[in-house]
Amino acid sequence: MNVNDSVTKQKFDNLYCCRESILDGLKRTTDVMFGGKQVVVCGYGEVGKGCCAALKAMGSIVYVTEIDPICALQACMDGFRLVKLNEVIRQVDIVITCTGNKNVVVRENLDRMKNGCIVCNMGHSNTEIDVASLRTPELTWERVRSQVDHVIWPDGKRIVLLAEGRLLNLSCSTVPTFVLSITATTQALALIELYNAPEGRYKQDVYLLPKKMDEYVASLHLPTFDAHLTELSDEQAKYLGLNKNGPFKPNYYR
Repeated sequence: MNVNDSVTKQKFDNLYCCRESILDGLKRTTDVMFGGKQVVVCGYGEVGKGCCAALKAMGSIVYVTEIDPICALQACMDGFRLVKLNEVIRQVDIVITCTGNKNVVVRENLDRMKNGCIVCNMGHSNTEIDVASLRTPELTWERVRSQVDHVIWPDGKRIVLLAEGRLLNLSCSTVPTFVLSITATTQALALIELYNAPEGRYKQDVYLLPKKMDEYVASLHLPTFDAHLTELSDEQAKYLGLNKNGPFKPNYYR
């Protein structure tokens, strides 16, 4: 059961949690002030959206790189300048990767960064920043504190590399218990569903969590906010072609 692509995981862990943990991780490691800083966020998926929203709210000037025209248009409509990385790499103060890809920031980009540029990864594993290319004889590594390295060029320029390119929010920040509760509940329900499912419901394949379960996870957490759901009348449910108790979204909704 693919829990990672469920709506509750994507929205809450990836979007809302990263919106907070990006600031937390950067503050804990660098004590940087965000107001007026130029930041480039590579990727405008759920994680990128969260990071950009938080940085914009703190007064940073935020640029976005994207390969997907739909996500790119979303970034533009949200008020962010869409650029190619090499167009802004010399001027930005912070570089954040969150694409899920590899080699998003390579040695050529690192060589062109300004002195003191902070480089970190919020995306997939440790593949997004080509850290291996920095382990060469002409560059000096200086451990400043836990999870913070200065990589120093022969001319004295240095960049601040966080967590050696690993996930910033897992290495340098914390994950709030509320978000952990959502993710753990999703995983637990997926296991219960697989265990209780009658023979033949699932073949040897990977399945998305049924929307009914996604919605159930969300409903379990609504009392935290003293939130009250509106209920459909029989007439409204018939008009929409829905069951009164859900699911309210099609299986392809993300």
